[in-house]
Amino acid sequence: MRDAPILLVEDNPDDVTLTLRAFAKNGVCNEIVVLTDGEGLIDLLLPADGTSPLRPAIILMDIHLPKFSGLELLQRIRSDERTRYVPVIMLTTSTEERDVVASYQLGANSFVCKPVAYDEFLRTVRTLSAYWLDINETCPLSERRP
Repeated sequence: MRDAPILLVEDNPDDVTLTLRAFAKNGVCNEIVVLTDGEGLIDLLLPADGTSPLRPAIILMDIHLPKFSGLELLQRIRSDERTRYVPVIMLTTSTEERDVVASYQLGANSFVCKPVAYDEFLRTVRTLSAYWLDINETCPLSERRP
C-alpha cells in the first residue's frame, strides 16, 4: 500500500497546484490522483459497475466540495466495507469547530487545516507524507479485495 496512489479531493485549482508542488518538493513518488468533486471519488472507490475499486494509500479531502461535501463523502467511505479502513485526512481551510467534530465523528483519521504560508504548507505535507506513507501501519483489512 505504500506505493498505492494518493487521492487528492480538492476543487480549488490553486490548492491542487500548491499540494502537487509540495508533494514533489518533498520527494513523494506516489502517483497523485486529483479529483475535483465527490462524484469522481465515489466512482473510483465504490464503482457501481462491478469493476475493481481503486485502493489508495491515503485520501486527502477538502470539506467544501461540489456535488457531495467532504463530510458526506467521509460518511459513505466509512459505511462501505471496501473502503472502511482507508486512511482519510481532511485537508481543509476550515477552522470551524463543528467541521473538526463532525469529521472525527464520521471517522476521519486526521483533520489538518491548510497553512497559508508556503513554507508551513511544505512542512505540513512533509509531516503528513512521512507519517501516513512511511510510519503508519495500514489496516490489513483495507488491502483485501472484496
